[in-house]
Amino acid sequence: MAIIELRGIKRHYVVGDIVVKAIRGLDLDVEEGEFLAIMGPSGSGKSTLMNTLGCLDKPTEGSYVLDGLETSTASPDEFADIRNEKIGFVFQGFNLLSRTSALENVELPLFYDRSGAKLDAKALAARALQEVGLGSRLDHKPNQLSGGQQQRVAIARAMVKDPAFILADEPTGNLDTEMSLEIMALFQDLNDRGKTVVMVTHEPDVAAYTKRIIAMRDGELVSDYPVKERRSAKTDLVAWEQKHESLVEGGAP
Repeated sequence: MAIIELRGIKRHYVVGDIVVKAIRGLDLDVEEGEFLAIMGPSGSGKSTLMNTLGCLDKPTEGSYVLDGLETSTASPDEFADIRNEKIGFVFQGFNLLSRTSALENVELPLFYDRSGAKLDAKALAARALQEVGLGSRLDHKPNQLSGGQQQRVAIARAMVKDPAFILADEPTGNLDTEMSLEIMALFQDLNDRGKTVVMVTHEPDVAAYTKRIIAMRDGELVSDYPVKERRSAKTDLVAWEQKHESLVEGGAP
């Protein structure tokens, strides 16, 4: 089943007297349970595609069906509801509220629920944090957490409403190697449990942990292929830790 169906997507911007064609007629399907990486150089259109997939921007032309709902004809309120209910966002900069706890940060999307369902926000947020390995950090504020733990809070926040898919924008961009491997291991685990993940990245090493890579250039899709030799982030994390321990024991600086 396709969670995402794009047909003939175009996005044009007018800058003065110039029409910038950021996306030039793109077709794309993303099936339930996929782990997709979007790659491309600066100006390739990948950020515009991310904004389209995230329902942050509507295309100039074309159809975007998300989990069976046509987004291009939705009213502003419907468009916002689709974005809030169907997509979990994870950003490079974490985007956590600094004065609130991990639990309160994860609760936030539930406060905007307009479905009429009676939700136990604290219980759902606590469960999401437990799923990302932070069940003992519910009351910690962002400045009491490492960068990797802050990104885990952001992932829990993205998951708390059980969205159709998680959209991650350079989720390891602000992290060191060890923390990056921890986050990619978490994404792989979530994906193994059935969650669809779409990730924008410029790093081939990070894309190697996904299942499928598409590449863009000049607003067009130029390649689309499965990852044949997919890396395991958990395995690479263990190898990194063992190497680091041996360097420390050997007296390396």
